[in-house]
Amino acid sequence: MSQSQIKEKPVHPTEPQPRLASQPVEQMRPEWLDTLSRIPGAGLKGDGFPRNVLGVLMYNPETFGPFLDYWVTCKLKMGLSVREQELVILRMACLYRSNYVWMHHVPVGREFGVNDTELDMLRNGSYASFSQREHSLLAFTDELVDSRTINPDTWAQHKAAIKDSDLVDLIGLVSQYVLFALTNNAMQIQVEPALKSISGIEDD
Repeated sequence: MSQSQIKEKPVHPTEPQPRLASQPVEQMRPEWLDTLSRIPGAGLKGDGFPRNVLGVLMYNPETFGPFLDYWVTCKLKMGLSVREQELVILRMACLYRSNYVWMHHVPVGREFGVNDTELDMLRNGSYASFSQREHSLLAFTDELVDSRTINPDTWAQHKAAIKDSDLVDLIGLVSQYVLFALTNNAMQIQVEPALKSISGIEDD
């Protein structure tokens, strides 16, 4: 089992303002809003809508629209269940120390069955209580971030639990949340006020 721990990287923005002002999401094209309406569950809608990071990604509208379609289609069509995706995303938040990703996805994870004990395990990189498949997905996630690959011992231990197409989907999911976490950290994106009551990665 991977014992990967939270990285020594920023959890909270250290600057009082974001480095790039978010574009107003109220100006989103209708087709973008249609795409976003397909996101499963309620957690990333309403108060949970990630307007600050999406407003930064909107700086290039020609790439933003195709990315949105890819991102949302993956959520719906991956071989990984929504719960499995949320476990990976929450672990990615820990590995990149992105409170923005964590605080947005805690409500989504809870909506799809992730409980507080499991949130603590994700913080600590301890997966023994998860199913074998979930354990394997998380072990591979740690390897992909820590080693930029999957090492032979981890591959031998966990590959049987995940079919080939799901492994390709996992790599795609991890890559998506590298983009989100790096954007949030590098651009010092602030968590929206409605989510600040959610415990962060290092909070009790």
